[in-house]
Amino acid sequence: MITVPKSETGGSAKALTAILRVFLVAVCLSAFIPAVNPARVSELISKNASLFTCAISYSAIGSEFVRALSMGWVSQSTLAVLYIGALVVGLVIALSAAAFCVSLGNLKMRRLSAKLALGAGLAGLAGTSLLLLSRGMMAGSPEPGRVQPVLPLGIGLFFALFALEILLSAGVWMTLPKPVEEERYEIAAKYRLFLMILPFLVLVTLFAYLPLWGWRYSFFDYRSGFDLSWDTFVGFKWFRYLFSNPATRKDIIRVLKNTFVMSGIGIATSWFPMAFAIFLTELRSNRSKRLVQTFTTIPNFISWVLVYSVAFAIFSTEGFLNWMLINLGVITEGTNYLNSGSHIWLKMWAWGTWKGLGWGAIIYIAAISGIDQQLYEAAMADGANRYRRMWHITVPGLMSTYFVMLLLSIANILSNGMDQYLVFYNPANRNTIQVLDLYVYHLGLSGQSSSNNIPLATLIGMLKSIISVTLLFSANKASKLLRGESIV
Repeated sequence: MITVPKSETGGSAKALTAILRVFLVAVCLSAFIPAVNPARVSELISKNASLFTCAISYSAIGSEFVRALSMGWVSQSTLAVLYIGALVVGLVIALSAAAFCVSLGNLKMRRLSAKLALGAGLAGLAGTSLLLLSRGMMAGSPEPGRVQPVLPLGIGLFFALFALEILLSAGVWMTLPKPVEEERYEIAAKYRLFLMILPFLVLVTLFAYLPLWGWRYSFFDYRSGFDLSWDTFVGFKWFRYLFSNPATRKDIIRVLKNTFVMSGIGIATSWFPMAFAIFLTELRSNRSKRLVQTFTTIPNFISWVLVYSVAFAIFSTEGFLNWMLINLGVITEGTNYLNSGSHIWLKMWAWGTWKGLGWGAIIYIAAISGIDQQLYEAAMADGANRYRRMWHITVPGLMSTYFVMLLLSIANILSNGMDQYLVFYNPANRNTIQVLDLYVYHLGLSGQSSSNNIPLATLIGMLKSIISVTLLFSANKASKLLRGESIV
């Protein structure tokens, strides 16, 4: 058996490697910041477009140049050079991300990481040069005033980033000792696990934490179509307006009532998926079990628009229900049941239960499969029938899973969705179906209100998130006090 000696690295190499890792992360994050987008070489390109957006979508660049292209103010080749430059820089940033991941390995992997970072820096300079070239081509167009070329801050910033990346990677390469020939490319187990969850961390950061930057709209007197500047900063104006305006207070109380009642009905019946899973697993026929599970899970994958189409075909004035009742002589004139606001809370609960019951039972079915089968065998030996085994073994075995799902439901009591209520929304049921998410949508985005309500809608959404987090920690604390268990 051959023992491979561990390669040693000096303190300077470790310090440079750590600095390079931090730097590579900064380079990757810069691709998602619109303010430093090096591809925005014209005022016609949206200020909200990041380098990532321009690199993956040509339309993000060319959508505003349709008239300029048709009038000959800018050539197609200019936009092609711009897009290729953005794509190259985007691929370079992806290569920088790969270099960061590789740097978590052993000495041989770290030397490979330095090579990747060095190549990324060189290619990045080439890509940034293409962006600068496209800016020069726009400035030299027949009508530069129509194209509105600008020299973005991002070009200089990315030039500096890639130059520093070259210097750092070269420094790491020179300070790292050569690995022994027998050494293999390896990454420690803890770093492998980290890299496995890294894509999910990135997605959560991009789609859950990065949008929190939009909370700043609640401190400005913002109107759509205008820039967000310090000239429109109003501080806590909208906070005071939310609680001082009688009409707004009345609307908030109404939508909160709808939200709490409909979410409360859902929480009160949250044991339905667990009960369904228990009875489903008790079916003796595997074929029947698979058939029932399939038919109850499929509705989860149907959009609420299609669900409403089915509801309209059944319950509208000329729908199947009215047609059948008229033919049976029960009624003489059809009724549009969807335009009624009566019992709307129970109706929405029924539609939601039909759509999500089978899907919600999946986690309980998986939990049931993890219960020790010896418990059932011992219960059968003691003479316990099927219902006794279900009540004394299956139900207690699922309670920990149920309480976790219950705590999450309590935390999301203000976020009971919008799609379902949006498609069933109409003037007849407006007062009883409008939940908080739908109210925020109508207030800020739907066009039913003035654009000046965007700050107020942002504020309500911000308060909803804060209250939801508070409810989660409160429910978790109560669970720890009452049950001795928590999820945090």
